[in-house]
Amino acid sequence: MTPHNKANKEDIAKTVLMPGDPLRAKYIAENFLEDAKLVNEVRGMFAYTGKYKGKEVTVMGHGMGNPSIGIYAYELFKFYDVDNIIRIGSCGGYVKDLALKEVILVQNAYSESTFAEVFNGCKDHLIPSNPEICKIIEETAKERNINFRKGNVHATDVFYSQTADINELYEKYGCIAAEMESFALFHLANSLGKRAGCILSVTDSLVNDGELSPDERQTSLNDMITLALESTLKM
Repeated sequence: MTPHNKANKEDIAKTVLMPGDPLRAKYIAENFLEDAKLVNEVRGMFAYTGKYKGKEVTVMGHGMGNPSIGIYAYELFKFYDVDNIIRIGSCGGYVKDLALKEVILVQNAYSESTFAEVFNGCKDHLIPSNPEICKIIEETAKERNINFRKGNVHATDVFYSQTADINELYEKYGCIAAEMESFALFHLANSLGKRAGCILSVTDSLVNDGELSPDERQTSLNDMITLALESTLKM
């Protein structure tokens, strides 16, 4: 057990799916997993372990921002011997041709964050996802006829930033959308010899009109959830 996770070590599967919202973890457990068991509820950060088509998997919320996912992912990797984490989250589009509910397979995360430097002195600000995880997800998406788009994202520390230049972030770093957690997740996995990936659904846009309601964000992202769960069968 850790200060943030009361689960026993054997309660956590080797592969963990992590949505930001703990209620989304609950939704996935109740609608996609068999024999799901609540194994953590410290600070309301629900974690469930169950089976998907016979494969044991844990679904756990991670909260908002690099520091929040940094705590939960580090503990899962370090103290629970988790091998793979796939973040499944929402994002805001930076380019006009991204449609609501479109699925993004994240290749790299750019951030101004000092998370990597404070963690272990790394000064990089563009951190890659695990190529093996990405290959599995890409192959699975094609097998399941799930449309997706590969690209980089901006893992911002400030949700309501008044200084972010969307055009520059796209032109300089290839960022097609904004979210808040993949940078810390990728850096921790790469530093600890683990594997991490990220699949996102576009829930709003910073350049187009339209956004999903909170209820739609929680329950209508099933393509992303199915893609992640199907990918775990190959891990």
